[in-house]
Amino acid sequence: MKLLEESLRKAPIVKKGDYNYVIHPLTDGIPFIQPALLNEVTEEMVHLIPSCGRIVTMEAMGIPLATSLSLATGIPFTIIRKRKYGLPREREVSQKTGYSETKLYINGIGEGDEIVIVDDVLSTGGTLVAVVDALKEMGVVIKGIFIAVNKGNREEVERRIGMRITTLVDISVDDEVNIL
Repeated sequence: MKLLEESLRKAPIVKKGDYNYVIHPLTDGIPFIQPALLNEVTEEMVHLIPSCGRIVTMEAMGIPLATSLSLATGIPFTIIRKRKYGLPREREVSQKTGYSETKLYINGIGEGDEIVIVDDVLSTGGTLVAVVDALKEMGVVIKGIFIAVNKGNREEVERRIGMRITTLVDISVDDEVNIL
């Protein structure tokens, strides 16, 4: 995880109220995502993904990773969107993070589907908790949760959702990014 760790150490940090927000290519697309970085994360994660019918991610920055993992594994992927489509059985999910509150919309996933969740970063856990709760209520079988960067709240989120979360790198953020 050399490229990921190096790029995290160099990432700028901005304050959003009391929240330290790390600006990183993989989590924000800024300034750009290097193919070598995406490949490194994909190669590390691809061996962790169990057999399943679908990779699921949340809009927006989980999309590059889910795409890359889908190409590497041949497993199709679904994006939980920020836009309402009004399709039959569409599920609306309210989520709150450390810096925003919005709605997400689940489509194309149903009872008995076996999925893994993939995302770029775990911070407050607001998005993940809301999505996992909704998927469980829908009868979806979540076979694993895989996240590239843990910003220090994994154990609390695991307790809240009753599932293990696998992350590739753990960080803490104050005036700089620290690899744990």
